[in-house]
Amino acid sequence: MLGAMQDWTMRVTHVVDHAAREAGNREIVTRWADGSETRTNWAGIRRDALKMAQALERLGLKPGDKVASIAMNHSRHLVSWFGVAGMGGVLHTVNPRLFEDQLEYIVNHAEDRVVIYDAMFQPIIDLMKDRWPKVEHYICFDPGPGRAEGATSFEDWIGAEDGDYRWAEGSERDPCMICYTSGTTGNPKGVQYEHRSTLMHAMAGLQSAAFAFSAASVMLPVVPMFHAASWGLPYAGGMAGIKFVFSAVNDPAVLHEMMIKEGVTDSAGVPTVWLAHFQYCDAEGIDLPPLKVATIGGSAAPKSMIERLMKSGIRVQHAWGMTETSPIGTVGGPTHDWEQMSFDEKVAKIQMQGRPIFGVELRTVDLDNFTKVLPRDGKTSGALQIRGPWVVKRYFKAEEDAVTEDGWFDTGDVGILHPDGTLQLTDRTKDVIKSGGEWISSVELENAAVGHPAVAEAACIGMAHPRWDERPVLFVVRKPGQECDAESVIAFLSDKVAKWWLPDAVEFVDDIPHTATGKISKKDLRARFADYRLPDTE
Repeated sequence: MLGAMQDWTMRVTHVVDHAAREAGNREIVTRWADGSETRTNWAGIRRDALKMAQALERLGLKPGDKVASIAMNHSRHLVSWFGVAGMGGVLHTVNPRLFEDQLEYIVNHAEDRVVIYDAMFQPIIDLMKDRWPKVEHYICFDPGPGRAEGATSFEDWIGAEDGDYRWAEGSERDPCMICYTSGTTGNPKGVQYEHRSTLMHAMAGLQSAAFAFSAASVMLPVVPMFHAASWGLPYAGGMAGIKFVFSAVNDPAVLHEMMIKEGVTDSAGVPTVWLAHFQYCDAEGIDLPPLKVATIGGSAAPKSMIERLMKSGIRVQHAWGMTETSPIGTVGGPTHDWEQMSFDEKVAKIQMQGRPIFGVELRTVDLDNFTKVLPRDGKTSGALQIRGPWVVKRYFKAEEDAVTEDGWFDTGDVGILHPDGTLQLTDRTKDVIKSGGEWISSVELENAAVGHPAVAEAACIGMAHPRWDERPVLFVVRKPGQECDAESVIAFLSDKVAKWWLPDAVEFVDDIPHTATGKISKKDLRARFADYRLPDTE
């Protein structure tokens, strides 16, 4: 028996329809790689998305077909998020930082028929074109010089259409976007986001405990649109009708200028983005932009970073999630007792990963027995699992579900759940170090080490030990012009971690390997030091 309420299929085109209707004049500003700027608005985004949907159909694409984008953050890329979904297609946002074999695999695995790209990535297109046999059309987002001779310009392509188009209809369970994991073990895995899951994720992102956008918000997202759906910001921002400021380059001088000039209130990015901005401001002798909210995700933010942003009057939000969770799982804003906390207590709370937003359930299980659910006591560490309506159930083209029978997805993270629901990540299950039958968190050691005034970056891995199974070794990159030795680093750590956690060795290196998404690559670090032996075991 049907209910008494109207039916409304949850399709992402409702987002751009709403934004164009209720906030049509709200600006979308883009600073391009060549230094030029363009301005459009939500009405213009919808108009161009309608034309793009028409143009895709003219190429012969059908609902369910994949369209790849290899692009930075800009308004034309935003158009594609709605134009592809609007004709029933699936947008595949490709990370241009992936290795050649990964790029070859994901575009072929997704069976992309069209690739739309920025001119700056023309070398990638030239390199990969012969290795992507299923791609039928290449279109360049840039209208001017830079693209290959004869390449179709996006503006010319959609400009041939009149926009007299009706969005494709279909099930809210249809896929609208696919993102691939970075593939730290084996081939990357595809995660298909549904129209329904995407809208629910975006609405949850508007909660006051999450992004808390209002009509007055001005967001400059530094997190790339090719990475985990840009944390869902384009969809949540469209729902709220906010102003977006995009930059196709992540140079801190450019970002700083745009933040000041456009009145940016909110920004979001990984810790390295904020560190680069600090360095720029220090070198220029200027203050940080007067932001209201800084959201930090991707990896844990150092305490010093959180303190500096908070002392500048900026609300700092740690966010945790992954490609498989669309990606938001938790966000760390003020708690109910925020006003009663000291500054140091607030910093300690923000250092954690926040609390689940509505729609997300978390639990931790014993690292040696995944059927044993652990208490939320703020002390017990275990493997983190998640479930909810925007959490992956099965990877693209996989034969088996990626979750337990009752829907729990194993995140690969190790964490502690506190009584108030706050998540405190301590490691990755594959990176946690087991020494003498007890667990040591490599992440906590790394976070403590980067507090040393001479340490720029640190990575910790377990090395084989004949008595203890594994012992931690800390690899450190010094700050330019700074000096420190192993003894000073260990002395610095001595009152910050348990004595038996202290690393057996500190090795200084010129660089630490990173993944294509900017995270420390423990796999590559282990490979680099495969022949390493602890000093007392040689």
